[in-house]
Amino acid sequence: MTTPSADRPEDDYWRRPPEPPAGNGGGSSGNGGNGGNNRSGAGGPAAAPAGPAAPTGYAGPPPTTPPPPGWRPPVHLQMTPPRQLPPQDMAGVDAEEQRAQWVTWGIGGGAAVVLVVLFCLLCSRALF
Repeated sequence: MTTPSADRPEDDYWRRPPEPPAGNGGGSSGNGGNGGNNRSGAGGPAAAPAGPAAPTGYAGPPPTTPPPPGWRPPVHLQMTPPRQLPPQDMAGVDAEEQRAQWVTWGIGGGAAVVLVVLFCLLCSRALF
């Protein structure tokens, strides 16, 4: 099992940034105000960044501008309406299904006969 190390600089990108000190210099988390990310190396609180404070939290998506009223994407090709399908011969379809069922039953019966013959041959070899 590996243990995480705070001394790896390639992992700094994935770490939470240190929290700025709150109000009168005392942190709300009880560990120097840095939220447990003490990487200063001296055992004290991490130094606050100098300069303007960065915005905290998620401000939401950027504003969008709606398209003008009545706007539609341009149409370059007008599709033709779908063709009419030919009518189906339901009696012919039923007759084809009946023939297919007979073929399936015939092949299954032939396979069953072959398996029974093989089983009988194996049993006769074992008995005699």
